[in-house]
Amino acid sequence: MKIAPTPRPSIVVTALLGVVLLAGCSLLPTAVGGGSGTMGGGRGMMGNRVTAPGPGRPGFIAGTPQAPRVIDIVAGPGDTFNPSEVTVAPGETIAFAVTAVGPAVPHEFKVGPADVVAVDGDAPEIAGIGMMQTKTLTYPLDGPGPYAFACHEPGHYEAGMRGTITLVG
Repeated sequence: MKIAPTPRPSIVVTALLGVVLLAGCSLLPTAVGGGSGTMGGGRGMMGNRVTAPGPGRPGFIAGTPQAPRVIDIVAGPGDTFNPSEVTVAPGETIAFAVTAVGPAVPHEFKVGPADVVAVDGDAPEIAGIGMMQTKTLTYPLDGPGPYAFACHEPGHYEAGMRGTITLVG
């Protein structure tokens, strides 16, 4: 008994399938914060979580106290935040998921009114974020702003480890 060979897809069919897959990936939502700091086509550095679109983008849903919108922030390498600029809607509640990367130097994440954050004043913060550790801080942006975030570990703020939050909408 003769067995018929298994048919193989043609090169054209395989190439066409690749184009369709790539086109589909480009339709994924961009990074939170309206596209600032996008890493990997809409996927954050925190695994395979597809981040929500920011204000003014199709599919945007504002974060609420019951369901905050997550914004991934990478602390490091060095004394940097990525992204260092995020965009939110006025009144939105955001869960900042902060992950420290790079050398084994702890970071902190303080968020609130820009003038308070700049002088390391009394604002919500996450202290002692160790290397490859993620901690989350949920914050309601319910005032007029401006808002900011920063790390005040010794020398970090002075080296530029700070970011801005822009209210849009």
